[in-house]
Amino acid sequence: MTIEEKERELIDSFAIYEDWMEKYEYIIELGKDLPLIADDYKTEENIIKGCQSMVWLHAEKKDDKVVFTADADAIIAKGIIALLIDVLSNETPEAIMNAKLEFINAIGLQEHLSPTRSNGLVAMVKQMKMYAIALNMKQ
Repeated sequence: MTIEEKERELIDSFAIYEDWMEKYEYIIELGKDLPLIADDYKTEENIIKGCQSMVWLHAEKKDDKVVFTADADAIIAKGIIALLIDVLSNETPEAIMNAKLEFINAIGLQEHLSPTRSNGLVAMVKQMKMYAIALNMKQ
C-alpha cells in the first residue's frame, strides 16, 4: 500500500466522526496500538525536539524500508506519532522524503491542535523525514 493509499484510508476513517471530541478519542485509541520503541532507544538523542511532551522516535532500515517505533508521555502526542507511523513506517526512504502528508490538512488535524501541539506535529514530521534522509545515505 502506498503512502497516498494509507492517507486515503485515514481520511476515510476520520470522516466517520462527527466532532473533534470523537476524533481526539480516535487519535488516543490509535496511540494505544503504537509500535512501541524499545527501552534501549528511549534516549536523549531519540527525543523529538520541539514537542511539548516527551516523544521518543527510533528508525531503522529493514529490507530497504524504514521502520519507525516511538513512545510518548502524553496520550495525544502518542496518538499523533501513531498516525504518522501508520502512514510512513515500512516505506522506502525516498517515499518518506517525498511524502506530502496531505491527510494532516484533509482531516483538519493541525487546525484543531493547540499551537504547541501543532509545533510538535511539525517537529515529528521533520524528524521522520530526517531519519529517512540519513538512512537513505546509508546504502
